Amino acid sequence: MIVAIVGANGFIGTRLVEMFHLGGRHTVVPIVRRASGLALAARFAVDWRIGDALDITSLAAALTGCDAVVHTALGDIRQIEAMPTALCAAAAAAGVQRVVYLSSASVHGQAPDPGTTEDSPLHCRHAMDYNNAKVRAERAFFRSCALRGLAGFALRPGVVFGPRSRWIADLAADLRQERAWLLGEGDGVCNTLYVDNLVEAVAQCLTAPVNAAGAYLVGDTERITWSGFYHGTASALGIDPSTIHRLASVPAIQRTTQERISRLVAGRAVQTVLPVVPTRWKTVAKRLTASLAPVAASSDAWQLPAKPRPRITQELALLQECRWQLPSDRAALRLGYRPMVGFATALRRSVAWLAFAEGNS
Repeated sequence: MIVAIVGANGFIGTRLVEMFHLGGRHTVVPIVRRASGLALAARFAVDWRIGDALDITSLAAALTGCDAVVHTALGDIRQIEAMPTALCAAAAAAGVQRVVYLSSASVHGQAPDPGTTEDSPLHCRHAMDYNNAKVRAERAFFRSCALRGLAGFALRPGVVFGPRSRWIADLAADLRQERAWLLGEGDGVCNTLYVDNLVEAVAQCLTAPVNAAGAYLVGDTERITWSGFYHGTASALGIDPSTIHRLASVPAIQRTTQERISRLVAGRAVQTVLPVVPTRWKTVAKRLTASLAPVAASSDAWQLPAKPRPRITQELALLQECRWQLPSDRAALRLGYRPMVGFATALRRSVAWLAFAEGNS
């Protein structure tokens, strides 16, 4: 099968190209927006192509001759919502009937209610704009699939980690800087999914019967807590887990002025009029926004180094409150999905990659 990978330069897209090509499972066609995104895919003798995930014409041309397409491209809130419609239109124009779209378990929120499954109603009242955008994007994906007669599969992974993952690189940095933290005992459920297991789920979507099309939660079958994830990573890095901060509760998180402006700009009303705004006005607005960044106070007086403070984000605060392990039962039953790599092995491989990337191996 000839499989196009849209967003082939990203964390997940890169791994799909590697595993499909090296495993001889499928003939892959990496698709990126710019030639500079081919740094990794071009290592292999593959038919890479240039195509914009938001431009139907260029994307349709890039999809020509493919049997299926897997969408892994990232973007801002506006782009997230627009990409599925463009994807399906381009696929239909190129004669590609099977489409695999990487959605997210975040459509259910970072801390989904106990009992949540694929049948749980979705809504756009989440605290994070990203979650609401993913809900709207997935709805647009299935509407477009129905309109154009496509077999659409939407995968909803949770915390996808592995080599090149921000969950490994960022956590390692926080652990080394003593900025990592856990809520309470860290017993919140971490809905992990090792990237190679996600690739396996994608592979199952590519060969599943057309009548199996739909949305699927996918994750590792082992129950992993945030304490287990953090302590395991710390131990693998040779860091004392006792340096991890313990918080009884999460303080209120206030958006900065820059964040509020960025959120406003990403809104539909502003995006509607933005194309007609003169470029010089946009440039001035960007400079003004940049000038609002907080400036650290300076002092010539010598001071003791401040004790590292935990790096708290809204996303991580919500994730650590999770008490429900999202089930992969439907994916197992209808797609034949089975995680191929256990958590201990996955974590060992991830830390080994980090050591290699940092020149320590």
